[in-house]
Amino acid sequence: MRILIIGGGIAGTAAALALDKAGFEVTVHEAHPDSGADIGAFLTLASNGMLALAQFGAARAVAGVGFELTTMRLTGDTGTVVSTVPLGETDDPLTRFRCLRRAELCAVLREEAVRRGISVRHGERFVTATEDESGVTAEFADGSTARGDLLLGADGIRSVVRPFTDPEAAGPRYAGQRVFYGYTTEAAPPGEPGRIDMLRGSGAAMGYTVSPSGETFWFARVSAKELSDAEIAETTPAQWRERLLPLLRPDATPAADIVAATGSKLMVTNAHDLSTVTRWRTPRMLLIGDAAHAASPATGQGASMALEDAVVLAKSLRDAPDTRTALEGYETLRRPRVERNIVNSARLTARRPAPGRLQKRLNDYRAKWKSRTGDSASASSSAADEELARHLDWDTPLPLDSPAVQGS
Repeated sequence: MRILIIGGGIAGTAAALALDKAGFEVTVHEAHPDSGADIGAFLTLASNGMLALAQFGAARAVAGVGFELTTMRLTGDTGTVVSTVPLGETDDPLTRFRCLRRAELCAVLREEAVRRGISVRHGERFVTATEDESGVTAEFADGSTARGDLLLGADGIRSVVRPFTDPEAAGPRYAGQRVFYGYTTEAAPPGEPGRIDMLRGSGAAMGYTVSPSGETFWFARVSAKELSDAEIAETTPAQWRERLLPLLRPDATPAADIVAATGSKLMVTNAHDLSTVTRWRTPRMLLIGDAAHAASPATGQGASMALEDAVVLAKSLRDAPDTRTALEGYETLRRPRVERNIVNSARLTARRPAPGRLQKRLNDYRAKWKSRTGDSASASSSAADEELARHLDWDTPLPLDSPAVQGS
């Protein structure tokens, strides 16, 4: 089987690595002439994301960049520490949370793909696709075409593949918050190795962690109207800093000092999500990652969910007798989990209620799970964790005997 992947970011390159391991011929088509990565923002990979990376042999390479996070401390606006909790699986260094720049993760995955001989083609902007009984043909802006048995839309929240699987799907919606990111070596906030501090401020929510080299990585989420593209492009880091500081200064936390010590490495973006995508697939096309199920960044699970997608899709195509069964089985396994993340992330985003349709669907999922287990919420959570581990474990076959109705 030959698989065309549209998008060379985290979702697309991870899918290429997993599918290559499963024995499929893969080509990645990336619109940008270089890496296509956002050079500014950083992210956290949770234990589930690191576990997914391990299934296709990339966890050790990713662990070589960024730094570990093993605990999280929550502090209120008065400076009182509310709680300190462990983060994820800490016994194995390869499953510990990691903090790294998005560009670093993309670069590591891309280098691993090239090392394995996977074709990653840059400067190929997808325009359209046509499918027939024997395959699918992708057309690009430069007039070139590519033919495959399956096409994956891994091209992010503003996917150009999505209209071909779900013409009625709504586009990204503003999630109600601006997200600031910054880096500084001039601040000296309280910190411990491996700890991320979450500050529940009166005017903004903020998080920060200090790298082993002494650089402070921070973000702040502010509830406000959506910024225009022109505002984002034309406002300087110094101007953003002056806008953010008045929201932080009233609090007895290190937030204002961190931001005041930040120079040019300060940026802002609008938080967006997808309320729902009813149709992820056609007979020859499938959406994965943010193209199918983008959540606001509040849960910090976007990259990890994309890595899970890669493993479960590769296993589905490996284990199923045909492509139709594989894609149906993939959706059955993935949709409940990723939509639960969208709902949870919406709840954590100020002034943004959980999407109504997704909330109803999540309630239905919970009811079905409860009827299957008849156990408490904590037991159900433990069972869900065990189920995820089985879905990700490369050597455990997937249960692909329950076809999915699209959007169910």
